[in-house]
Amino acid sequence: MGGNQTQIEFILLGITDSPHAQTPLFLLFLLIYVVTLVGNLGIITLVRVSPSLHTPMYFFLTHFAFIDICYSTVVSPRMLADLLSEDKTISFSECMMQSQSFTHFAIVECHLLAMMAYDRHIAICQPLHYVTIISSRVCWQLIASSYIFAFLSATICTWCTFRSSFCGPNHIDHFFCDVVPVLKLVCSNTHSSEMVIFAFVTINVVGTSMVILLSYISIIRIVLRMCSAQSRARAFHTCASHLIAITLLYGSAFFMYLQPPSSHKRLDKLASILYAVVNPMLNPFIYSLRNKEVKAALAKCGKKFFNRWQHNSVVSPRA
Repeated sequence: MGGNQTQIEFILLGITDSPHAQTPLFLLFLLIYVVTLVGNLGIITLVRVSPSLHTPMYFFLTHFAFIDICYSTVVSPRMLADLLSEDKTISFSECMMQSQSFTHFAIVECHLLAMMAYDRHIAICQPLHYVTIISSRVCWQLIASSYIFAFLSATICTWCTFRSSFCGPNHIDHFFCDVVPVLKLVCSNTHSSEMVIFAFVTINVVGTSMVILLSYISIIRIVLRMCSAQSRARAFHTCASHLIAITLLYGSAFFMYLQPPSSHKRLDKLASILYAVVNPMLNPFIYSLRNKEVKAALAKCGKKFFNRWQHNSVVSPRA
């Protein structure tokens, strides 16, 4: 990328150009962002302080919550600022960094969902070998490899997007610097860049979805062989939260990225809001409200906190 390229500024057109809608949207998305931070930090804290949740599944869940915080933070603060500001310009380097960071965290999240599916597969299909196969060392190796591979993939996709010439007007019809809307501004031939980006999206999104699909095919086969209806219900219940999270993320991601660029419509922004803003907020509730272990740990921590507070309130007057 030449020196002149780095002097370019883009203008984010945002979610809406209606002045009357911007303040209500600011308040709505501010609330969503605050709930996202509180909910995901709460999940991380709960897993850390609850010995009953010190298992591989919840180890992956803490990283899942951390990634939700990260890629929501890459998008939401800038989006909130633009909703209240008339100046929506973003520098070339800031736009490139936002695109790189968001792509990196989104890819890591796909890998984490695949790891969690594989974890459930081993737990249900090979319970006697679970501790050996999903050891602490294996967990850290999977996490480290996902971060490294996601970083390399995001770097290549970002380079393919921003290496080309931008002729102007540099108006990005989106609320953040995502790959698809930025590519629309390139005035040179983008076919090779689109093919590389499509290949990496396919490797990461389709590849991880195949791991998830094969894991759940094995799970369903084993569960259907169980004699007890109660055992079948318990097995399906342990996977329900994960399946909901998968549906929300992959549904919006497939809609956004795995379609020809010419077919992108206004619904792109709605899909982007769903996977970049709303999903990170919903995930803590999905995993807490539908998970008996998380609810039990939360109740135990709440009871412990209440007992300690009650003890302190009784001791304080005597002091």
